[in-house]
Amino acid sequence: MTLTLTPTEARRLAVSAQGLAGPRPAPTREDVLKLLRRINVLQIDPIRAVERTQLLVLWSRVGVFDPTLLDELQTDRLIFEAWAHCASLVLTEDYPLFSHWMRKPSNGGGEWGERVRAWMQANDALRRHILARLRDHGPLTTADFEDIAAVPWESTGWSSGRNVTRMLDFLNGRGEVMPVARNGNNKYWHLVDAWLPEWVDHKPWKEKDVVRDSVGKSLRALGIGTPMQIKNHFIRGQYPELPARLKELEKQGVIVPAQILDGDTPWPGLWYIHRDYLSTLDAMRSGGWSPRTVFLSPFDNLICHRPRTEQLFDFYYRIEIYVPKAKRQYGYYVLPILHGERFIGRMDSQLDRKTGVYHVRMIYPEHEDDVNADTAAGIAQSLKELSEFIGAQTLALGEEIPGMWREAIREFFQ
Repeated sequence: MTLTLTPTEARRLAVSAQGLAGPRPAPTREDVLKLLRRINVLQIDPIRAVERTQLLVLWSRVGVFDPTLLDELQTDRLIFEAWAHCASLVLTEDYPLFSHWMRKPSNGGGEWGERVRAWMQANDALRRHILARLRDHGPLTTADFEDIAAVPWESTGWSSGRNVTRMLDFLNGRGEVMPVARNGNNKYWHLVDAWLPEWVDHKPWKEKDVVRDSVGKSLRALGIGTPMQIKNHFIRGQYPELPARLKELEKQGVIVPAQILDGDTPWPGLWYIHRDYLSTLDAMRSGGWSPRTVFLSPFDNLICHRPRTEQLFDFYYRIEIYVPKAKRQYGYYVLPILHGERFIGRMDSQLDRKTGVYHVRMIYPEHEDDVNADTAAGIAQSLKELSEFIGAQTLALGEEIPGMWREAIREFFQ
């Protein structure tokens, strides 16, 4: 049986799956851990124009919380840093899904893999030095190792000559070392075997089991998705023989095929829903939809796959950090504004941590009719909570903000 959904139902399912609708979880250790089991992955990014993305993603879902909570979960070895969407925090209980790809031929195949293996072999003394230092004194930062490379790493990018950093990255890719904490942008590294708790499953899984489990987690986090969207979520790109795994999961009743109908016009492609969200869909259809208005990180899980964001939400979003200032359309660090199941605008803002002033330069509505009393109240409330979370002392509003939204914000901040 193929389920049929409207675009609105599909969007609401995606928003609900990401914990962005309904009652908010409490900002406690237990509830945050439950939320992480729901969304699976927190992308890490060092940019702090407003706040680091891993913290913004949690704030969007639980509201104001103690940021040290995330550090505590990592200190207690319940989450660890791995390559998922990109560099991300993931659940330690999911370690077998990530370690499988580390057991593959070292650092990939082809010319790149050969280059990496040759460089590591030429610098075996550096490799042994790092492993010995970690074994005796870990966790350690990059600065705690001597650069005794015999052959410097050469590249046209930032990594050229960063021999210790490169060796740590390659050892991480082989599953020998891992980043276990951060202080600002400084990573602390340790041996995988020394850091992982005893309860972690170290037994190798069959690849089909790894992919099958990953598909389930990816689709649960998406709410609804196509095979391509599943492939680009959670452990991005690591879904060999995906069609076969999808057929198996469909036969087992774990996933259900779906079609999105816009009036009489079907959206292209086959979509799937995880069985865990069938009851959510039924509840929505019975009036059980509790929308929120909230600002999202540029790297939020809901929008991290840009083509999906455009197809599902009709929302074109690109981060313009690396675009020259004169060529930016919206700004350096722009937060999308989610209102229920729709994106109604985006905000260009930055916190001056020296003065405590949160500069809201511009808020752009997507459409003129998005500016109304309902959206104004939601934006003002969310901005008030965001300002509290990032520690802003005062708010400075720029000129490019719709009047109704501006007045609502001013009233909230009086």
